[in-house]
Amino acid sequence: MKPANTTDIAVIGGGVIGLSCALRLAEAGREVTLIEPNALGSGASYGNAGTIAEYGIIPIGTPATLRNLPSLLFGRESPLSIRRAALGALAPWLAKFVVQSMPHNARRNVEQLVRLLAEASADWKELAAQIDATHLFNPSGALYLYKSQAAFAAASSDISLRRKNGIGQEMLTADEVAKLEPALPPFAGGGVYFPNAIHLRDPGQVMARLAKATISSGVNVITATVDNLKRGQSCVHLTGKNLDICAKHVVIAAGAFSKPLAQMAGEAVPLDTERGYHVEYDMEQPLLSRPVSPTERGLYLVPMQGRLRAVGTIELGGLTAPPNQRRLDLIDRAAKSIFPTLGAPSRTWMGFRPSMPNSVPVIRPSRGGNDIIFAFGHGHLGLTLAPITARLVSDMVR
Repeated sequence: MKPANTTDIAVIGGGVIGLSCALRLAEAGREVTLIEPNALGSGASYGNAGTIAEYGIIPIGTPATLRNLPSLLFGRESPLSIRRAALGALAPWLAKFVVQSMPHNARRNVEQLVRLLAEASADWKELAAQIDATHLFNPSGALYLYKSQAAFAAASSDISLRRKNGIGQEMLTADEVAKLEPALPPFAGGGVYFPNAIHLRDPGQVMARLAKATISSGVNVITATVDNLKRGQSCVHLTGKNLDICAKHVVIAAGAFSKPLAQMAGEAVPLDTERGYHVEYDMEQPLLSRPVSPTERGLYLVPMQGRLRAVGTIELGGLTAPPNQRRLDLIDRAAKSIFPTLGAPSRTWMGFRPSMPNSVPVIRPSRGGNDIIFAFGHGHLGLTLAPITARLVSDMVR
């Protein structure tokens, strides 16, 4: 049998997490091979809200989520949905989600996210400069909108929790919101402004620059899918179609596709998939200056180069079903409830977010040893946590 090729470190996954890890490891002088079947930086790394959200310390699962679960699951305009055909497969994940939403677990999950997110903006500023992408980052903050005073009051516990954990935020009246974003329609509530948030003017361009920097650093890129992963005495053997390689260390950073790889490494990780969507509207001048989230819609409206991107909602439903047009229509209606003159969408997108029941990513050596390292499950925080994840992974590979 022909011997496998060898490498010091194999990174499985070419999204923002895998690229960031590969670049950091290569810059540290390691021999790195990155394995990815699709275009580098595509998928959720391209289709996200483009926001470095260091304020995102509150997990999806909280006691409030449990209280509102019936309306979230069955409301016609709810930002949360579950594909009925996937309910059986999702049952174990949902059970763990309920447990993680209990008060004690939710507090612990907040604490973990606070520690992870503390240096998110600073780390991205450093990485942006390294990949010559600083001009694609807009440090104009982000804004949460609450349509009524009652909705604003209902958010007081979240606001207090962020304040307690040192998150920069400013309470704004409706008039103050209008001064920041004059194109928004009048409303009766208020807003929370996050001055330290940064958003990407074009996630696709940033991913292209990150991929270019990664390749320029000496990382060898193989276009392939890892079908089998097996520990050996001296290396981890990775095989697939047109793939046969042995690595001293393997970093599993394949996003929503990481679960079977973790199983091959000997661990049953409770990872599942959120199907994310966005709808874009081309325009010469942006309607907004920063990401704006009408919170009751579970939506972000993000100004990007030549377009407005409406992105958000949560659909649990696996990796195989086609896009759900009803979710795209929901986002379109939500965007037009804010800006009625948007017109027909210019394009739509659906991708996969790797979701853990506790909203905390898995960034650690596998239980079998640090020859296999996990770096997946980032949910809505993959873009935000990419350089931090890369730093943690680099420290684990010794």
